[in-house]
Amino acid sequence: SKTTAAMAMAKDLFGDTFERNFMELNASDERGIDVVRNQIKNFARTMPSGDAPFKLLVLDEADHLTSDAQHALRRTMESYAQSCRMVLICNYSSRIIPPIQSRCAIFRFSRLEEDGISKRLTYIAKKENVTLDSSGVDAILYLTEGDMRAAINLLQAASSTGETITDKIVYAISGSASPETIKTMLSDAREQRHLESLQSLRKLIYNEGVSPVDLVRQIHKEIQTLDLSHSQQMSVLEQIAEVEFRIGEGANGEIQLAELLARIGIGSDASE
Repeated sequence: SKTTAAMAMAKDLFGDTFERNFMELNASDERGIDVVRNQIKNFARTMPSGDAPFKLLVLDEADHLTSDAQHALRRTMESYAQSCRMVLICNYSSRIIPPIQSRCAIFRFSRLEEDGISKRLTYIAKKENVTLDSSGVDAILYLTEGDMRAAINLLQAASSTGETITDKIVYAISGSASPETIKTMLSDAREQRHLESLQSLRKLIYNEGVSPVDLVRQIHKEIQTLDLSHSQQMSVLEQIAEVEFRIGEGANGEIQLAELLARIGIGSDASE
């Protein structure tokens, strides 16, 4: 929705001269200082075409830019403010350096409503002659969390099977676990059925190809379904954060998640 809003604004602003006065770059593709020194600076330094008051550069996923690239971008913003304005799109504004943030008007976008995404997915499936089951829609909504672009991409990937798109196909295509599977694994850990919970963990990682990082995030989403006290939930959430950090630093994902499941059982036992 952020990129779409920026594109709509640019087309409304420039009209027929849109293509000559507009540039979109994705910072996740080229995140170093060279993209600022070359592409961005070369675009910003030239005057706008026609009656346009300025040119517009949209930098998508700007939070992927390195710190050096952001400092170079700040200087470019200052030098060419009269000829070029910039729209920086990001998911994590905390990753944008303060000198850039102070030069921008910040607009925060909320997630799209599930009903709106569901209707759009159903519309697309009908137009593309794809059979989309209601369970498939629910699975896409669960995994994409209000991101329309991600939802459409997942729908397209699932349609490549040529079968009716169900929840099982969506989870298999995306390399994710169903919420029911996560809940069962957590319930086994909670009730100290350690062997069962570890078997579920290994099956998800090695048989179904779910990444440990994605499992951590899904566990975080489903932990509230466990019968835990407030203090126990806080303790588990702290452990989840620690596990995510360790995996990000290169620790073995299976070992870290196995420890997390064991701690859930230990915490349960200590409370009784």
